[in-house]
Amino acid sequence: MSSFEILCDENCVGERLDAYIAGLDEPDISRSAAVNLIQKGLIRLNGGACKKSDRIKPGDIIDIELPPARSVELQPQDIPVDIVYQDADIAVINKARGMVVHPSAGHESGTLVNALLFCLDGLSGINGELRPGIVHRLDKDTTGLIIVAKNDTAHRELARQFKERTCRKEYLALVEGNIKKDFVQINAPLARSERDRKKITVSAHGREAVTDCEVLERLGTATFVRCVLHTGRTHQIRVHMAHIGHPCLGDKLYGYEKQRFKLEGQLLHSARLEITHPSSGERMTFTAEPPEDFKSVVAVLENIKNSSKKQ
Repeated sequence: MSSFEILCDENCVGERLDAYIAGLDEPDISRSAAVNLIQKGLIRLNGGACKKSDRIKPGDIIDIELPPARSVELQPQDIPVDIVYQDADIAVINKARGMVVHPSAGHESGTLVNALLFCLDGLSGINGELRPGIVHRLDKDTTGLIIVAKNDTAHRELARQFKERTCRKEYLALVEGNIKKDFVQINAPLARSERDRKKITVSAHGREAVTDCEVLERLGTATFVRCVLHTGRTHQIRVHMAHIGHPCLGDKLYGYEKQRFKLEGQLLHSARLEITHPSSGERMTFTAEPPEDFKSVVAVLENIKNSSKKQ
């Protein structure tokens, strides 16, 4: 059984206990699962029994006991993956669009974890049997760099860096419209949507979320941007860009209902990742070019922009 102790921060004033737990990045459990755990006495608030409707405040301590994951047989699968770097402790993968990171309901196979079990010689076990090696995640249709741990010692050290924000994550995105300012910092707390469990929304009772957005190129009806994450909330860049009126092209969840291009997902790419190596202490930087569908849309928009200038 896995144990978690959560210290509620200053952004949680008045939020329901079950909603707050469902919005946590770790452990990653749904609201209905949180309610079930509360009812079984596996979640305690400040050391005592609690109800799903209890309102929390800064300084509250939530203890969560997760029962062992259901028995599953994770099968290694020979699925091509782009390994940017690997050594005895870590592997850095350039994830393709459409690939789910780890098994979950509806995605029991064909995931990055299945592929890693086939091509790597070891993965950490800290995150349980369904998520070996997984320190952080990318959305199914977000492309680019993701780091995995090949042993538990490396996992703990990488997890600490992500928690303390000493790693650096840079993304490239193509977003709708023309962002007028060269630099925008978006500081808007995020929480799970009460109306749609699949969505994250800006909420005064949400958890702190900060994104830096730098304009790289204005392409007339779209803007090519670099985003740097100061926090790592679920769907953070996608929600923040939509919040300021510039959703990612191809984003079917947060973007426009009518898309201009036939895309298989949002044009959001994890392009640069900086970490301190868990064993050597060396600062390491990894980069990955955006995929072809991303670059082809940029090229189309540049051609349209240049053609309009000539007229």
